[in-house]
Amino acid sequence: MYPAPVHCPVCHDELRIARMVCPTCGTALEGHFTLGRLAMLTPEQADFVELFLRCEGKLNRVQEELGLSYPTVRSRLEEVIRALGYEVREEREEAESRRQEVLQRLARREITAEEALQLL
Repeated sequence: MYPAPVHCPVCHDELRIARMVCPTCGTALEGHFTLGRLAMLTPEQADFVELFLRCEGKLNRVQEELGLSYPTVRSRLEEVIRALGYEVREEREEAESRRQEVLQRLARREITAEEALQLL
């Protein structure tokens, strides 16, 4: 068995599963099924997730298994988080910090409402 492709080889859009068959009885389902977020990971990212789970989410154990530095392992985890469509916590916190700064500048009348909207 081969892993299902997740992107169209022609236009590179996301592929959808249209037919599923039971190998035992031959029952078939037809429709439009998605593969889910985890299927969209590259093979390397999926391997990392599997190792991460096997190490019970402990990055220091992942670091030991891979023989990589902690920052490199952390970077790979953040890459997987982004690939799944989520923001990395530090990025979200930085965005919130910038938003608060803009709102404070607006409250102090250092910028106009239009400038604040552009900055936000």
